[in-house]
Amino acid sequence: MFCKVRVGLATVGSVRFLSCVNPRAVRLVTPGFCRHQRRTLQSESAGIRVLYDGLCPICQTEISFLQFLQRNQMEKVNFIDISKPGYDGRKYKDVTYEMAMEEMTVIDEKDEVHRGVAAFAVMYSAVGLGWLGRLMMWTPLRPFMDRSYAIFARNRLKWTGRAPECTTGSCEKRKVDS
Repeated sequence: MFCKVRVGLATVGSVRFLSCVNPRAVRLVTPGFCRHQRRTLQSESAGIRVLYDGLCPICQTEISFLQFLQRNQMEKVNFIDISKPGYDGRKYKDVTYEMAMEEMTVIDEKDEVHRGVAAFAVMYSAVGLGWLGRLMMWTPLRPFMDRSYAIFARNRLKWTGRAPECTTGSCEKRKVDS
């Protein structure tokens, strides 16, 4: 979304309104900021929050790509690394570390929690890949996406060489014995 200021002169010659141009619809915002600008003035809880495992190389690659896509609008999506010390699920709709480790979790702008494939759809839409999110959620494709992601989520720790203990506490990549 881009914000465009239109100055309209009222009978007294003052600024009449600010207009926020939304790709879907034009919405007048009086006086102040467009919806997405207001979000940046609030706490980290504003915008879309993506809870990801920063120690997972596959997850980290995906997040790096998404961060690249949103490089010009950094306030749109907040990426929260759950593997960092001090992660507190109470700040994120009570999503515990264990819950976030089970499957991708995204909290949208309305504070609704999305998990699994639905989380990817919200996340992709936020960074300009809405077509991909819609494709993943398309009714004929959705069962396949859900099953495929369930297999990945269940096996990602094993596939990335990490111990099963990662689901209950902070973990690191398992050392391979030579």
